Amino acid sequence: QVQLVESGGGLVQAGGSLRLSCQASGSISSFEIMGWYRQVPGKQREMVADITRGGSTDYASSVKGRFTISRDYAKNTMYLQMNGLKPEDTAVYYCHTAWGRIEYWGQGTQVTVSS
Repeated sequence: QVQLVESGGGLVQAGGSLRLSCQASGSISSFEIMGWYRQVPGKQREMVADITRGGSTDYASSVKGRFTISRDYAKNTMYLQMNGLKPEDTAVYYCHTAWGRIEYWGQGTQVTVSS
């Protein structure tokens, strides 16, 4: 069992930056893939970015070139650096990982981008 706790969300103007953190209660080295998702009311949760244990990354086309995902194994933390934020990035952001068929989600952190 692992707990994931997000932090770093907030209100920012368009063009600004935020860095989200996802602190795990245990070692993250066991997880092959970790990722960030986001959700707005009335819409499905969508993948924003993910990263493998080996460091390979994948991004949604809408954030490519603006967001950077990373993992710090010493701190058992995953990050999402978000630059050039747009109002359409407004959402609740969740971190996610899985162990076999068991999925783990954080509680989410709100990101609001004003125009």
